[in-house]
Amino acid sequence: MPQSAPRDDQATGTAGYLFAYFTGEDRPDGERIRFALCDDLRMDRWTELTGIAPLAPTGGGARDPFLVRAADGSGFHLLATDLRIHGSAGWEQAIAHGSRDLLVWSSADLRGWDGPHRVEVMPERAGCVWAPEAVHDPASGEYLVFWASTVYPDDDPGHESPSYQRIYRTTTKDFRTFGEPRVWVDKGYPVIDSTVVEHEGWFYRFTKDERPPGTPDAPDAKFVFVERSRDLRATDYEPVAQGVGRGTGERPGLAHAEGPIVLPSPDGRGWLLLLDEFLGRGYVPFRADRLDSPVWLPATDAEFCVLPPGLRHGSVLPLTGAECAELRGAAPAEA
Repeated sequence: MPQSAPRDDQATGTAGYLFAYFTGEDRPDGERIRFALCDDLRMDRWTELTGIAPLAPTGGGARDPFLVRAADGSGFHLLATDLRIHGSAGWEQAIAHGSRDLLVWSSADLRGWDGPHRVEVMPERAGCVWAPEAVHDPASGEYLVFWASTVYPDDDPGHESPSYQRIYRTTTKDFRTFGEPRVWVDKGYPVIDSTVVEHEGWFYRFTKDERPPGTPDAPDAKFVFVERSRDLRATDYEPVAQGVGRGTGERPGLAHAEGPIVLPSPDGRGWLLLLDEFLGRGYVPFRADRLDSPVWLPATDAEFCVLPPGLRHGSVLPLTGAECAELRGAAPAEA
């Protein structure tokens, strides 16, 4: 069962879903974390929770939120990228001279959030810390926290030499104190947006290939690849699938994909993968019978998993019935 799933429902442990997201850099207030609630299992009706104030550091931005249910049942944590592109010097500056911090919020009830707390997780030779996520490691009782960073040589303090994104990881027990960062995914080319799901003793890792479109011998650039390992912390995950979201032959695909979200399918038919077609349709659902499937196909059900437009790279947390009821109080009255 994924680390984020509630445990009190006899069938799936789920009565609804909370979506944390941001809306983009084209508006001054678009890089703030917002929430939407779906209190049924079809994932087809969402209500923005306007009763929860959008989350962002004062004067800054927050992107790529990830919701974490505390393994001991004590509450929830939210991780996010410390980044505001709107009104900034742009992406190149953010890649080489961006924040080296995680943004961390905590909550007992998903409505009131304490934070953000900035936690520096990378040394000065790093250029940025993007799209942090976490998964509980049952072997150690800790959380493995991971993100994408560019890194530069010690003799290049201006970060002017070529670099590329790779995935780093660390550990924490309380989301306040973190261990030393270590390289976790280094393919020799840029990768970002990893997410991990545990199932039947396997850890499945979904990651975006960040190479530019048209890169020679890289037909899967700007799409997602899947790997797995019995050892969460291993660096040698075995390949499972490539080019997820791209489409082949007569199967329609996306123009590009990032921000993968993986969940047990609410209707019990295998697994659901949500991919963000940024600058396009936003989140689009895909299906597979198994996590080790080499092929993920677009979900064709006309009224299943209908996601609101405008949601960017986010996170979905399965909820209990009691949690859904509590969050309905943060929805607008007309909903």
